[in-house]
Amino acid sequence: MPLTDALGRPLSSLRVSVTDRCNIRCRYCMPEDDYVWLPRASILTFEEIDRLVGVFCGLGLTKVRLTGGEPLLRQQLEHLVALLSRRPELEDLGLTTNGILLARSAERLRAAGLRRITVSLDTLRPDRFTGFTRSARHADVLAGIHAALTAGFASVKLNSVVIRGFNDDEIVDLLEFGRSRGVEVRFIEYMDVGGATQWSLEDVVSRREILATLGRRYQAIRPLAEYPRSSAPAERFALPDGTTFGIIASTTEPFCRTCDRGRLTADGMWLLCLYAEGGVDLREMLRSGAADQAIAARITEVWRERTDRGAEERVTAPRRGALYQLASLRADPHREMHTRGG
Repeated sequence: MPLTDALGRPLSSLRVSVTDRCNIRCRYCMPEDDYVWLPRASILTFEEIDRLVGVFCGLGLTKVRLTGGEPLLRQQLEHLVALLSRRPELEDLGLTTNGILLARSAERLRAAGLRRITVSLDTLRPDRFTGFTRSARHADVLAGIHAALTAGFASVKLNSVVIRGFNDDEIVDLLEFGRSRGVEVRFIEYMDVGGATQWSLEDVVSRREILATLGRRYQAIRPLAEYPRSSAPAERFALPDGTTFGIIASTTEPFCRTCDRGRLTADGMWLLCLYAEGGVDLREMLRSGAADQAIAARITEVWRERTDRGAEERVTAPRRGALYQLASLRADPHREMHTRGG
């Protein structure tokens, strides 16, 4: 019998952060000048990550996505991919990256067994990219996307966070960029989580607005019903020519009731929700000599009591603003989006 939480949601997906470091400073994730980093000695080894994933697999896990920070900053990441790809229980092994270092590693990752890759691409304009990320490496992101497409991954997708006044005038252009390359674009509402200290509800471009913008250009857009209902965060749509795209409306229309995912930080903190105040320290259990059965029992105990609906609760929050301010993030870096592996 599958392990389910108090709301009947299975434990089938895990986002695994391999580092809290990043090589750009996006406004929606890392807008500040300085950060408190996790101690290097606390970062899980690849073998520790593989062991924990094995424990989760024994409880019904079927999907793993590697994240960061920027996961490609972790040296020899293909070694971890090779370890995880040998687990027959994993039906899906993917990675999310900003793409800057992807051109040099795409072939190795594919050869090691990585199946799917998602690249963040919020703008097609190099000047906007530089101002938004404090990096001039927009061309490297495009090169990374090209490398991913030629490497032969089963799936390549693009994630675009839409922010009013920044890139909401590029929604059609981003979709056309993906369509011309046979890549599905997923538009993401600007979220008030982690390090988004400059978040404001006025900056959120909602699912409804995104669809309206695309509808003016493409006319008939149809939703793609998925049976059984998918636990994936994106609601998918199709243009008249069959081109598909997705929208992740976590801010205005949360999908908490079907959320089947947990998050493992680079130092082994297991979080049950992107909005969770705290988590379970699995690294301590690993390094203190706990057996796999004891770790599995702890995971089972915690998941069965899970009632987290963080995004839903934020919808009704009075005077809704950024979830955390700078002092709160400094006090606990586990609250940072780049640590949680959004």
